[in-house]
Amino acid sequence: MDTVLSASTDKPSENRSFILFISVVATIGGFLFGFDSGVINGTVDGLQAAFQSESVGTGFNVSSMLLGCAVGAFFAGRLADKYGRRALLLVAAVFFIISAWGSGVSTSGGEFVFYRILGGLAVGAASVMAPAYIAEVSPARYRGMLTSIQQIAIISGLFAAFLSNYILADFASGSTQALWMDYAAWRWMFWMELIPASLFLVMLLFIPESPRFLVVKGDKVKALQVLGKLYGDAGAGKLTEIESTLANDHQPRLSDLKKPDTGKVRPIVWIGLGLATLQQLVGINVVFYYGAVLWQAVGFSESDALLINVISGAISIAACLVTLAIIDKVGRKPLLKWGSAGMSVTLIALVVAFGNAEQGMDGKLIMGAWGPVALIAANLYVFCFNFSWGPVMWVMLGEMFPNQIRGSGLAVSGLIQWLTNFAITWTFPMMLAGIGLAGAYGFYALCAVLSVIFVSKYVYETRGRELEDMKG
Repeated sequence: MDTVLSASTDKPSENRSFILFISVVATIGGFLFGFDSGVINGTVDGLQAAFQSESVGTGFNVSSMLLGCAVGAFFAGRLADKYGRRALLLVAAVFFIISAWGSGVSTSGGEFVFYRILGGLAVGAASVMAPAYIAEVSPARYRGMLTSIQQIAIISGLFAAFLSNYILADFASGSTQALWMDYAAWRWMFWMELIPASLFLVMLLFIPESPRFLVVKGDKVKALQVLGKLYGDAGAGKLTEIESTLANDHQPRLSDLKKPDTGKVRPIVWIGLGLATLQQLVGINVVFYYGAVLWQAVGFSESDALLINVISGAISIAACLVTLAIIDKVGRKPLLKWGSAGMSVTLIALVVAFGNAEQGMDGKLIMGAWGPVALIAANLYVFCFNFSWGPVMWVMLGEMFPNQIRGSGLAVSGLIQWLTNFAITWTFPMMLAGIGLAGAYGFYALCAVLSVIFVSKYVYETRGRELEDMKG
């Protein structure tokens, strides 16, 4: 069966350049996902000064976007089953634009949270729809590579936000200092997002709707046109394959996530939820959202802390490029296992480094000889995450569910992923004030160890399998 399916997409008429083009356009949503997530990193001091917030309030201001992400991810899957993948990405682009503008002009914590939640809806929708869209237009033999571009786009967005924050803060001599038109630098950090958000909206007008969605909606003529552009002469055969998997199915609904004979949640759904939860419990977004705060807490200046973020972003991109090159050769499961093992070791090293530091009179940690250890371990941890769980989780969520439950599976997995992200991000300032950096990173290290066990026992390989061949 796999041989027949693969053969139909291996013909020379396959339009690789068009497939690559629409995949790159879709991943601009991933870039905005990363930029919108990373831009907050350099604005924490500005938010505290502007809105007079303490640790709990600051944690909520930073993490408020993630509530929108959870809602956006949950409803995007269901709405995309009704209105289309491309249509949802267009709405997300508009929300990105409004959020970027509004976050910069906000004059109160409540107003800021509103615009950040609006941006979160866009991030949540893009996070699940971009990989699903790419998976649905890509041949199985290099689907993993194309879907991994999403993570490269996310990390590139983070890197761009870190670099933009560093340059703007340096130019203004501090994130809270006035820059152009007498607005503080931290406000301009948000407004920089208007450039890629506007580009995303325009470029989406030049890509087609997912052919699998068109078949589900009964528009076979248009689906065949799109498949013809994607696969040339093999398009008609691909249409037959899609129709055969949908022949006995009904319109997608959430109840499909349960087995019809027993009423129990399908095992594949639990695996998706496990992947989504553990990706956040290892604490990666604490580094992305609070990197500047973390490094200032151990004695670095704001400028040096922002520069370290830029370095971490570059390392993340390098790690994703490694994944891009090998994911369709070695598979998804091995990368997850190697990444989990690497994160476990590096997080434990961070716990030891932070645990052996001394606290100064100003409350900051004095790292001494442990400073380089912490810096190296943190960046190795970032590398391990971004060549494994960062891209691979999104690849698997985009391809592991059968056609019938892909939208619903992505909805619940995305919801749990962002709710876990919110919990980790919101609690970090409180953990920092309560149990300290060593305690916080001890928890993340424990979760990394648990991820090794989870992958080894429950995750199965999806490399090289057509979406029509996925079982629930």
